[in-house]
Amino acid sequence: MSSAPVPEPDEATLRADLEASGQGHLVLALDRLEPQRRSALRAQLAALDLARVAEMAALLLRAPEAHGAEDFEPAEIFPLERDTIQAARARSARERGLAALARGEVAWLLVAGGQASRLGIDAPKGTFPVGPVTGRTLFEWFARKLLSARERSGAAIPWYLMTSEANDAATRAFFAANGHFGIDPHDVVFFRQGMLPALDPRGRVLLAAPERVFWAPDGHGGVLAALAGSGALADARRRGVRTFSYFQVDNPLARPADPLFLGLHLEARAQMSSKVVAKRDAHEKVGVIGRVSGRLACIEYSDLPPRLREARDPGGRLLFDAGNVAMHALDLGFVEELTRGGLKLPWHLARKQVEALDEEGRPGTRTAFKFETFVFDALGLAERSVTLEVRRSEEFSPVKNASGEDSPATTRADLCRLHSAWAEAAGLPLPAAGPDGVRPVEVDPFLAEDLESFLARTPREARGTERGHLYA
Repeated sequence: MSSAPVPEPDEATLRADLEASGQGHLVLALDRLEPQRRSALRAQLAALDLARVAEMAALLLRAPEAHGAEDFEPAEIFPLERDTIQAARARSARERGLAALARGEVAWLLVAGGQASRLGIDAPKGTFPVGPVTGRTLFEWFARKLLSARERSGAAIPWYLMTSEANDAATRAFFAANGHFGIDPHDVVFFRQGMLPALDPRGRVLLAAPERVFWAPDGHGGVLAALAGSGALADARRRGVRTFSYFQVDNPLARPADPLFLGLHLEARAQMSSKVVAKRDAHEKVGVIGRVSGRLACIEYSDLPPRLREARDPGGRLLFDAGNVAMHALDLGFVEELTRGGLKLPWHLARKQVEALDEEGRPGTRTAFKFETFVFDALGLAERSVTLEVRRSEEFSPVKNASGEDSPATTRADLCRLHSAWAEAAGLPLPAAGPDGVRPVEVDPFLAEDLESFLARTPREARGTERGHLYA
């Protein structure tokens, strides 16, 4: 469902359908408009999937499902600390992942629909400068990683980027202005996230303006429906892709070409797999990968009873410790199954106060319910899955807030700490630490994305700048 242009609808049929579906207030909204503005609203109303709106309204009026403590279990994790058998499995899996990359069977799937308004710029979040020395943007950071992965594997890696209606044009223009960062434009495929109407507490579609429906993005789970509906999924199949490596634009430490993770996923013949990090503490408000009534799921912090949040195993580790970091491997055939005949993921509701019109067409603050799907809910539909534990310091430091936790300052500091450790291990020169104890060091993502690859490739230069050192 989206607000994309559609052929001029038959107004009599449209009015009858709206009345029959309990959305008669929209007919009155049409009557209040002069012909030109009426035509604009009519086109938007014709884009509504009224059967889906009815499904959403029914969900809104239904009491949420409650779970008891007995419904939750920890998930099986492939751990960081491995015994002999696990270490051998890891070596075998890594080789399998490398082979899949070399055969061109892996594509990157990036969710990049957000704006950087919370970070102080009115632009796509991917254009935010995150490099601690160079000021490289998030998009360039990932592009350099992709170019490196392509060089190492010797195969093309197509890059599918989900934008939003708010930032699609600006994202495409940014890539074009930067020459797609050296990637063949044919291998960079943009597609837009779907939109859903917001509803009032009685299940009626809200209007943002007299001639405009109040549309809201359909959640990161919508990446699957948009991938299929845009033709990008079919494009991936034509290219011989078997696995999507899913990640989000705000985490520059993400490793979408990780051969170990991809290999474990493939060896298990998994349909969807996940990376996790150990929670900082029992009260970190992050979802954890676990089981709900026997099915794999991401358990929201608020859904886990306090007693289970604090529960520990005999070694003192939290039982529910597998923090979800939004990095997944998805089998292409599984995505096809999930999207055939409509996306098969549950709805989640978010209650918001928004500026919208009431049923009489008067503007004001209204209670709105926005509907989203979450990609991690697909775990519950997967028969086989792998959950790999990774180090937070090496793979997860998102840019979400303007200051404090998960801010540009913390992400840049985390990049500097990681890259300083690599440089120190390689015996390379380091700049002096700043007042915060952090050495301003940045490694070009094209050069390496872990210590092993850094040590294997002697940096071409260690260039000093006013702010620190860049190893390139």
